[in-house]
Amino acid sequence: MDLKSFASAIQQIADEKGIAREKIFETIEMALAAAYKRDYGKRGQIIRAHLDPASGAVAMTQIKIVVDETMLKPEEEEDGEEVAPEIPAGPGRRPHLETDDEELSPEKKVRFNPEKHLMLDEARKTKPDAQPGDELSFPVAYDEVAGYGRIAAQTAKQVILQRIREAEREAVFDEYKDKEGELISGLIQRIEGRNVYVDIGRSAGVIPPEEQIPGERYHVGERIKVLIALVEKNPRGPGVFLSRTHPRLLKKLFELEVPEIATGAVEIKAVAREPGSRSKIAALSHETGVDPVGSLVGQKGVRVSTVIQELGGEKIDIIAWSDDPKELIAHALSPAKVVSVETSDARREARVTVPEDQLSLAIGKRGQNVRLAAKLTGWKIDVRPPAAEQDSESPADADGESVPAEEKEESVAD
Repeated sequence: MDLKSFASAIQQIADEKGIAREKIFETIEMALAAAYKRDYGKRGQIIRAHLDPASGAVAMTQIKIVVDETMLKPEEEEDGEEVAPEIPAGPGRRPHLETDDEELSPEKKVRFNPEKHLMLDEARKTKPDAQPGDELSFPVAYDEVAGYGRIAAQTAKQVILQRIREAEREAVFDEYKDKEGELISGLIQRIEGRNVYVDIGRSAGVIPPEEQIPGERYHVGERIKVLIALVEKNPRGPGVFLSRTHPRLLKKLFELEVPEIATGAVEIKAVAREPGSRSKIAALSHETGVDPVGSLVGQKGVRVSTVIQELGGEKIDIIAWSDDPKELIAHALSPAKVVSVETSDARREARVTVPEDQLSLAIGKRGQNVRLAAKLTGWKIDVRPPAAEQDSESPADADGESVPAEEKEESVAD
């Protein structure tokens, strides 16, 4: 059977869909075997097709499994069984690609079928070293499949297309699964309800409401940068979920703008983010003479400004990372100036003293600054003025200055 005309189409499908050429050939072989069995096969036959990529010729073979007496059901057991009627494959019945192979084991007995099985002594006439469970191939006579090409093309068409779509979905899933946690640029395709669909190349990803920056407006045709947060399989194809709020998005945006990160001279150690409002980043330098904060800010602030613009004006504080918790906590409360830091390693808590005029700056609006500092460092932070520290040592002194109750509540962050 000459299928040379398929060659260019197969290569085109492989290139356009990103599917391995071998996978397409395998799909066609399975579909042709299923179509042949439907039209010409007998009950229980195992038919396999082999498509020669070079010549386009198809060879049909019948597979028989070698069995011995110990693997067969006793006749009296066979007589007592009800045999399910075979459903004929009519013209309108779609062929399926289920395999007819069966696993044989000493525990599992089978009914002998001359179309599927071959006794051991007969098998050894063809293959002297044959063993029970082996498969022997027998070519199907050419005259049986002469003129089969047109029938196969019609019968297998839908099956082939279906399997190619499945292979395409699998290829897309594998591609984007490997990109989880990566930054990608996409074009907003449509907006349905509160979900934003983004064209990211071979697939469309969705930004669910919880992964959208509060207050950010999206427009069809707008190009945005998103993080591939999750890729999962579903019946309609791979589900690609995107994020604009993940802290890793901020890290990836700086990696695009800062060459020192790509070279390894500077490393972003931690990110704390309240999307659309404010973020804090801690950076570390691995090379002497390289300022981590200056590298991220850029000359005249051009690098950080580019990231801020991409995130719709989100404020970004950049600090220097330190392995000393006290120093790191002091840096994290920037722009407030810190007088002292006392830490409790057992409870992972820190009491920070700041000047009276720096208290509101350290706490931030609605406690945002100290809350982000706690997220960045991983420490519970209690911000107090010097007077509050004296009061805690002399609780009986009612005349001493103290922090208002509202501010005390805001100054503690987990």
